[in-house]
Amino acid sequence: MDNIHCIDISTRPVIPEGLYATNNQFLRRGPKGFIQVKVLENENLYVRVDLPGVPDNAVRYRVDGVRQKVVFFSGETLEDVNEKDGVREYSGTAGLGCNCCVITDVDAKMKNGVLRMILSRVKVNKDDKNKCTLTLPPFTGQSGRDVEDHPYVVKGRKRVFFWGSTVNGGAYISVDIPGVSKDGVIVFGTETEMTFHAETTNVYEHDESAQIYRGKIIIPSFSPAPANLSKIMSLTAEFGVLKIFLKHPRNTNTNSNANTNTNANTNTNTNPNANANANATT
Repeated sequence: MDNIHCIDISTRPVIPEGLYATNNQFLRRGPKGFIQVKVLENENLYVRVDLPGVPDNAVRYRVDGVRQKVVFFSGETLEDVNEKDGVREYSGTAGLGCNCCVITDVDAKMKNGVLRMILSRVKVNKDDKNKCTLTLPPFTGQSGRDVEDHPYVVKGRKRVFFWGSTVNGGAYISVDIPGVSKDGVIVFGTETEMTFHAETTNVYEHDESAQIYRGKIIIPSFSPAPANLSKIMSLTAEFGVLKIFLKHPRNTNTNSNANTNTNANTNTNTNPNANANANATT
């Protein structure tokens, strides 16, 4: 059995200005940050939280029963034997940063690894006519040179990218693409490279735009080298996580049809900037 050793340099910026979004080195466009909290025109709060890998029906949330200022949320990913750090568990809070309001209701929806909530609120003092804009957390996403760990992961992998060898000498690759469904993903393969493009197909009412993820993964050392990595590749995209499986070329009948699901938004860039380089030796 081959033992593939990989070096992930995806955290290194590929442009002088740094990464578009420090929460995800593959994000090229759209809302940044692991979480976004903003005040709507009606003064309710919109909360968007990236929880990649959490199934749509596996998220939990509740309002603080004492002060009614914040919402607690949590969730777990499904077990995956390929993830060396095991199941990822998330836990966090979001809500009001003021003393003048309380949360009265939560309308929540979990889809494609993103939790979206509308928090209804009322003034404690109904005679207070001032507009309140204080939220928790108060910050938004940012650009920069260093990739951040996910602040709400309390157990398991905190970074958006993982890859390692499989027991049959192949490779397993996992990339967080929260907000993207399987219909928004396309992967291209050459002899030594895989390029992916992932795009949200639906823009939710309170999101300013779609999100686009792009990246490249280099695997130069399969021996014998496949004519095209697409021939030995299968992939899934579920709950905001892209998973790619590469069989070792010697274990694959090159005349057989590999599962190369390439359902995608047709508005794609087929030459995205390099963003993840995994050097492997066999």
